[in-house]
Amino acid sequence: MAMTDLRLGVNIDHVATIRQARGTAYPSIVEAARLAEEAGADGITVHLREDRRHIQDVDVVELRASLKTRMNLEMAATEEMVDFACDICPDACCIVPEKRDELTTEGGLDVVSNRGQLENVCSRLSENGIAVSLFIDPDEAQIESAARLNVFAVELHTGRYGGCISVTDRVEQLKIIAKAAKNVVKRGLHANAGHGLNLANVRSISEIEEFEELNIGHSIISRSIFVGLRTAVSEMKEIMQAARS
Repeated sequence: MAMTDLRLGVNIDHVATIRQARGTAYPSIVEAARLAEEAGADGITVHLREDRRHIQDVDVVELRASLKTRMNLEMAATEEMVDFACDICPDACCIVPEKRDELTTEGGLDVVSNRGQLENVCSRLSENGIAVSLFIDPDEAQIESAARLNVFAVELHTGRYGGCISVTDRVEQLKIIAKAAKNVVKRGLHANAGHGLNLANVRSISEIEEFEELNIGHSIISRSIFVGLRTAVSEMKEIMQAARS
């Protein structure tokens, strides 16, 4: 029996990175989202960071009004971001850790140590009809703490897997992720994944039947420089679908 379809959320942050490098009005975030949706993206993901290094508040507002699929807003668990999210009401919010000096999100959220703060954040978002997910490492303790918060989903951080050079390390990380995904579903949560995924390594992650959605950005936007955004999205989606056939 074939596995269920796997959704692709396309993160378009780095379209904004190019725009912000020169402070121009282009490339258009809304246009990028439209092209991604036309190519088969099941949703659009953006990360509104505290330092506004790429996505800006106005981008989120314009996307919310124009998207034909789903908006997934990545955000830190701060009062400012919660207020903004509750005002915009995206379809989903993924709570991520955030440090000003990092190039990209370096690891999963520490739910165990920040459960009190996260409980309030998750409750506020949920009360506004937003599906809440937590971006965490494939760690049993973090999954257990996430389940106690009654969030909708967990997004497992696949960065270590994505950064593996040796086949042995890659296989080991894949086993850890697969086990964690089973644990997430066993605890009644939906399982998603993201970070460091590209055309060369996404198939193995896609074959983990518990995953419902993969959020992928950097590799798709990088690939689009050479083949265009429509093709970059469709290539990724084709590999994911082939893994589920």
